[in-house]
Formats: sequence, structure tokens, C-alpha cells
Amino acid sequence: MTDRLLMKNLRLMGGAPVDVLIENGRIAQIAAGIAARVGDAVELCDGALALPGLVDAHAHLDKTLWGMPWHPHDQGKSLQQMIDTERALRHELDMDPARQSARQVTLALSKGTTAIRSHVDIDTDHGLRLFEGVAETRQRFADVMQIEIVAFPQSGMMIREGTVELMDRALRDGADIVGGLDPCGIDRDPKGQLDAVFGLAEKHGKPVDIHLHEAGELGAFSLDMILDRTESLSMQGKVTVSHAFCLGMNDPARVNAQLDRIAALGVSLATTAPASRPVPSVAACRERGIAICAGNDGIRDTWTPYGNACMLERAMLVGLRNNFRADVEVSWALDTCTKDGARVMGLEGYGLEAGCRADLVLVGVEALSEAVTQRPQRRLVVSGGQIVARDGETLDPWQTA
Repeated sequence: MTDRLLMKNLRLMGGAPVDVLIENGRIAQIAAGIAARVGDAVELCDGALALPGLVDAHAHLDKTLWGMPWHPHDQGKSLQQMIDTERALRHELDMDPARQSARQVTLALSKGTTAIRSHVDIDTDHGLRLFEGVAETRQRFADVMQIEIVAFPQSGMMIREGTVELMDRALRDGADIVGGLDPCGIDRDPKGQLDAVFGLAEKHGKPVDIHLHEAGELGAFSLDMILDRTESLSMQGKVTVSHAFCLGMNDPARVNAQLDRIAALGVSLATTAPASRPVPSVAACRERGIAICAGNDGIRDTWTPYGNACMLERAMLVGLRNNFRADVEVSWALDTCTKDGARVMGLEGYGLEAGCRADLVLVGVEALSEAVTQRPQRRLVVSGGQIVARDGETLDPWQTA
């Protein structure tokens, strides 16, 4: 790989045409008419629009069936049914976690994603096998995909003896974040689960990311307990609540009060903008300075046949779910998949300015809103200063079977 890559005639976030010089994996210079040196790799970008690397801040790399034979979906509708079905199917299907997570990362690179926060199941059926497989993928793609691993007790913590100890081992062995799930609905012991989650976070010095599917007042109760612990343990800025469907309930006074407290505590939110559930308002979060990121959640797994790892498609879904139509509003949807995702993940040097990590995605459209609504093929993807995909295809050596 050359140390210098000169990208000629591209439009950062749809602005005026400039050249971008990348050196040692960072954006070294942005200007018009940068002259190439002997030995520079030069890319003629023909006025393409350039986005920063896309961020999938809520994924499940250990679950995907991508590249495997089609699996019919008949897993039931309830959360518990889907959890139980998946746990059983992992024994029946050849879901090798290293292979499958690598396939999804390869696909994500082709779509312009350069950072992923992945929840990885930790349970007594599978021990640390799933974590170890995704950790292998994290190491393999370390130069071109920034991956955070959440130790995720999907099957429950208090109801499955030994899970807390497995979580402790995963965090000791390199998991980045402590996960949790529906303290009332899954464990039916909100105090016990949240004591365990925040206890592990305190022990290992790790942040927290909790799935909260619980709707309405039950979810608001759990959210209050999460916020109480955030405040009492001085974990401001270190807690994310994923889904948070309760913040979409039809009780404006209750929701606004919780959003105000979330903002005051620096808690972040993650949404997948599902059609089937109420969701937090992106506009209301922006008004308060709350970081709200987006993610693809599961991609073609035992839960859902949908998904293709495209974060521009996810931005479109966020826009549709929030009834965003004006160009500026559509750009807010894109923010959930770019700078707000980077903010939640704490990505160092993210953006399209000199000194930032050189993660760029080129698309052949005129405007940001067009990139979101049309989801064009990615003409070029650069990650850490390396060209990793061209014309929608991931390049060697990051291609997988």
C-alpha cells in the first residue's frame, strides 16, 4: 500500500469540488489543485459526492446467515419465542461465528460502513464461542473496520445461572461494552439485572449498552432505573439505551421528562427505526443535544429475512419513520448513520477534515438527500486510507467466500 493517496475532484458532503490528500491513513490536506508527487496513488473522482465512513452502531455480527442457504422464517412473533428459536437453531445450522461475522463485515465494507458496534450473545448454551468468533473477525479486519463488541446476555442473566460469570470472562478477554436486555421482561428482576450490568461496568471500567424493547410505562420504569444508576455511579456519557421504544409512547409529558433527563446525563440512544414499534423522535433528541445513532440490527438471520448491511438504506428508514421530507431533515437521518454513530462509539478523529482518519464513501449523486433516498452504488470506499471497495464490490484481501 502506498503511503499517499490523492483523490482529485470530489465534493465533501456535496460542497464545492476539492482534492483530498491522504497520508499514512489520515486526511493530510484538503484544497483545490493539489499536485501529485512521484509514487502517489491518484484517484480521479469526477465530482462524486463524498460522505464520511458510515457507522452501524447497533449490529449483531454473530447472528447473520448471509452467504448460507436460504432459511425459512417461522420463529414466532414474541421476543421470547425469537430468542428461544435462535438458540435452538444455532445447534442445527452451520453458523460459524468467525466465518459469518466476516461475511457481514465484507458486505458492510462494500456498502461504505467503516465502523460497527456489534452485540454478541453470551449465554450458557454457547459459552464464549460466539464472542471468540467475532473477536477473530475484529482482529482480521482491524485496519479497515473499527469493531466494538458488546457482551450481550440475550437469553437473560438472572434466569440463566452462570451467565454473569461468562460476561465477566468476556469483558476480561476483550469485550468492549457491557450489554443488558429488558430487565423486567426477560429477567423479571430489574434490580438484579441492573446491579449485575452496572457492577460489571464498574469492575472492568467499561461503558454500558442495554437493549430496551419494553414498551409504554413498563419500559419507562426500566429506563428510570437505568438513569438512576447512571447518575448514582457517575457514568454520564458512558451509557447507551438501544431501541427505547418507550420513548415513542403517547404520553408527551412523560417522554419529554425522560428525554430531558437523558440529555442531562449524557445518555445516548440507538434506533433501528422499525416499522412495527414506536420509536424515539430524532428531532426531539437533536433539540436536546442527545446523540441518537442508528444500526441495521440483525441482517438476514433467524429473526428476520430482511437486511443488506446498507447504512444509507437505514438512514432512509430513519427518515421515513420520522416523517422527514425536507432536505435538512433527511440530512438529520444521515447524521444518525454517520457523525452521531461516531459520537456514540467514541470514534477518534472521525470526519472529513484535515487530521481525521481517512474514511470516505463516494457516490455519484448531487446532494446528501439524494444519497439517502436513492441509495446509489458506492463508487469507492476508503477506510483508514486504504481503498477497500470499488463499484459496490469489496476488494482483496478483505473479500470472503
